Amino acid sequence: MFKHWEKYMKNMIKTIKGLVVAAIISVLGFAGTVNAADSSKPIVIPTHNWNSQVVMAYVIGGIFESMGNNVEYVPADPQAVYEAIRIGDVTISHEVWQSTFGASFQAAIDKGGLLDYGKHKAATLEEMGVPKWVVDKGLCPGLPDWKALKKAECSKNFATADSGGKGRWLEGPQSWHGTMMQDRVDANGLGDLWTVKYAGGADALWAELVSAKKEGRGTVIFNWTPNFTDADGFQFIEFPPYYDGCRIVDGGDSRCGSPKGWLKKAANYAFPKTHPAAYTAFSKLSFTTKQIGQMAALVDIDKMGHEDAAKAWLAAHEDVWKPFTQ
Repeated sequence: MFKHWEKYMKNMIKTIKGLVVAAIISVLGFAGTVNAADSSKPIVIPTHNWNSQVVMAYVIGGIFESMGNNVEYVPADPQAVYEAIRIGDVTISHEVWQSTFGASFQAAIDKGGLLDYGKHKAATLEEMGVPKWVVDKGLCPGLPDWKALKKAECSKNFATADSGGKGRWLEGPQSWHGTMMQDRVDANGLGDLWTVKYAGGADALWAELVSAKKEGRGTVIFNWTPNFTDADGFQFIEFPPYYDGCRIVDGGDSRCGSPKGWLKKAANYAFPKTHPAAYTAFSKLSFTTKQIGQMAALVDIDKMGHEDAAKAWLAAHEDVWKPFTQ
């Protein structure tokens, strides 16, 4: 009798152990499922001071939200943002322009904590140039060759009230490039005819295009592609070719123009672990020159707000962005 009872108890203990192990495996399996899903912690997306970047921020945020993610938008300095991503205060960057931000981007990568998430399909150029109507009116014969700027009969057509009788180059905000364009003016012997002024933001550049055309004067402004101005045939000035090390900050003389370059994406190193689904979509995400120009045009031409522009673009281009999420 006792032996039967002992055998019964041993079997019961085995059964209980089996149930406990099964329960642990079940819990671990459930935990693994939870860990595989995106965190409820917001994905922090930076906004800068040009419209294509801000609209694309809301476009990408909308894509993440369609996948069930929480999103937060924060204004950020376009040079310092890579350090913010590296230390985890910001999650991603979706418009890393090679010419302007490549050095800051690489410095953050070298420190660790920032990952390169690949390129958009769009190629970029960030350069001084003129609207097509300046060339059509012959206000500076010889453009887009930069040597046309060496003639006084050209520069006089670009003078403004604040340029001291010289032709004016309207650069972007100084936080974008520092003294890069002033260095180029000086290095190419243009300082007697041209002066560099700085716009407060992208909107000031586009306002200058409108004012100059209305006043019938020439204007040299900083611009980039992809942008909404692509559709209007904006002419970039052709300076001496860029090569690595040609700028003063890199040990050169700064006579060179800007490189044709890439447009990349970046993210914090933990992004694949905290938001694996969003990470996969962001890795796939790649926009063309035309698509980025469309985003900017909704604000710069159609005068929509950034969020409304993003919603409109998403609604009209599901065939473009839906595959990123699959």
